[in-house]
Amino acid sequence: MLNVALFGPPGAGKGTQSARLIERYGLHYIATGDLLRAELRAGSELGDQARAIIERGGLVPDEIIVQVLENTIQSHTDVNGFLFDGFPRTFVQAYILEGLLRKMHTSLANLISLEVPQDECLARLVERAKSSGRSDDTRAVIEFRLREYAEKTAPVLGFYDERGIRVPIDGTGTVDQVFRRITEVLDRSLRQVQLNVVLLGAPGAGRSTQAQRLAERFNLSYISTGDLLLDEVRRGTDVGRMVATRMEAGDLVPDEIVIRLVEGYIRQHPDRNGFIFKGFPRTLVQAYILDGLLRQMDSSVSCILDIRVPTLELVKRLAQRGTTSQAMPYDRSAETIVHRLEEHERCAKAIAGYYEKTGRLHVIDGAGPREQIYERLATHVEAAWRRAR
Repeated sequence: MLNVALFGPPGAGKGTQSARLIERYGLHYIATGDLLRAELRAGSELGDQARAIIERGGLVPDEIIVQVLENTIQSHTDVNGFLFDGFPRTFVQAYILEGLLRKMHTSLANLISLEVPQDECLARLVERAKSSGRSDDTRAVIEFRLREYAEKTAPVLGFYDERGIRVPIDGTGTVDQVFRRITEVLDRSLRQVQLNVVLLGAPGAGRSTQAQRLAERFNLSYISTGDLLLDEVRRGTDVGRMVATRMEAGDLVPDEIVIRLVEGYIRQHPDRNGFIFKGFPRTLVQAYILDGLLRQMDSSVSCILDIRVPTLELVKRLAQRGTTSQAMPYDRSAETIVHRLEEHERCAKAIAGYYEKTGRLHVIDGAGPREQIYERLATHVEAAWRRAR
């Protein structure tokens, strides 16, 4: 889930920016002011308690806020995330929000702090008061609300500074300029989430080309078991000598060898934002092992993409690749190509069935121009990123 708090003094433009952000990122909008006004209109007990305080421009007590907020969050568990406008305003509310999100096994990605000079905020609010019809938009109340923010609310920024998720944004300029500044931050935050993508498909399906493009776009570390094995062969290691003949025959390399190479790579790159696996897992055993390796990092497989290409097309592609510098050992003859595809097919159904149960498996049509295939893949990876928050 992508959870964002939009912070700033009254008149900073939080409402305007929130409307655009929820559309771009598919978030559920939560403004405590709107929630409380809805309670007022409904004539609820909470609304009656808050009425006098709101009309004076004061802050509603946390006892009221937390009840209204929790009801809203718990009734929207299927959204991509939440955008909080006007909350939290105190240290206590910051702790409340942290606790509510933890109940949902998520957290706040960023607190966006819109920085606007007080005199500009005052001018904006006085202008808005001419047409708003709100009882709390008199000049006296506006000045009181700005003082309340400066004295009581602004210090909560320190809470989020300590957590390293507060980002100050220049709130002056056009609406488009401010929106672009905010989205740059949120897009960067999305790309910092731990994301692990498994790219399935038969040899010749174009996985290498697509995996490397996706890794670059989404800032992931690219792991190709084929590349790891070929490196062992080139260096003449014991492992390389052991697997060379198997690769030339089109046979799968034993699980224990592949698993150790992948585990070694993951352990050498613990600070990465995530991984995109090409050629792993190739067997059901490897799928179970990968889950275990990622679990040790408090992570998991986020998205599985299975590129499907007709067998005849695969044979043509592999035969053509065999004439280039990118040829794999098994590309040298029709016999080994067919054998390698049969080996893949033997394991592919079990792996697809394993991942299908997770609800994160997506079958991708591997026919057509590379750019079209890439966009099909990228759409699912982007969606997985948003869900991860």
